[in-house]
Amino acid sequence: MNNDQIKDILLKLEETSIDFTVTMTGKSSDKVNGLYKPDTHEIFLHNENFKSDNQLIYTAIHEYTHHLITEQKIEMNGGLPLGGTSRAHTNEFWAKFHSLLEIAEQQGVYVIGLEDAPELAALTDDIRKNYLQRNGELMLEFAQKLSQAHQLCQDANIRYEDYIDRVLRLPRAAAKTIAKIGAATVQNAPIDPSMGYENMKTVAAIANPQKREQAQEQILAGKSPDTVRSMMKKKVEEEDVKSRLEKEKKRLEKTISQLTSRLEMVEESLSNL
Repeated sequence: MNNDQIKDILLKLEETSIDFTVTMTGKSSDKVNGLYKPDTHEIFLHNENFKSDNQLIYTAIHEYTHHLITEQKIEMNGGLPLGGTSRAHTNEFWAKFHSLLEIAEQQGVYVIGLEDAPELAALTDDIRKNYLQRNGELMLEFAQKLSQAHQLCQDANIRYEDYIDRVLRLPRAAAKTIAKIGAATVQNAPIDPSMGYENMKTVAAIANPQKREQAQEQILAGKSPDTVRSMMKKKVEEEDVKSRLEKEKKRLEKTISQLTSRLEMVEESLSNL
């Protein structure tokens, strides 16, 4: 595989309006597998770090994601070059990266390869069932215990916050998160513990039960947590825009109605002169 072939693969994943170059350095690096230079739109791949083309393509897609995010930022900046530095690996980045990996899998140019590693596949099943899921189940049980403790604190005239802080020595933020997960399980969209605790936290943070269920379905379907968070964020932003426009529409309609009434009064006054 050469530089041009890698570039062709990347362009088939998603087109870009800004040209870029791909260079395999012929070197290895202990620090990074590749890098992207946003000023010159150059992708460098330390190909001696990889044992297979599959590993090389993974890193190439990673660096290409930086290029696509840079392109998006330049467009938002009116086509002007970007100044200063910003955090590179944002939630937006990981969501985009994972979406490109999915496309690459569909096109057959990249595979995770779990099917070729039976021992790892067996270990993955063990982790999912006996650690991720069990941890999620323990957190649900923990939420019930904290709910009982809250009620018993009230019955004994003990401040629950002091009990959390100095008796259990549990950070309040953690206690609130666990309680939120527990509260969600008694609503119309209970949280599935098979996702694991961290994903349960993400889902429980969504107030709307319907949206919470949608997010949970996406995670259980194999979407990455970053992809789901990005998707939910976009939905909130879209709803905010819609809400703002609807409010503006009502204000304009009210103003037009008031001005129409005033115009009728003025016209009537003129006709009586």
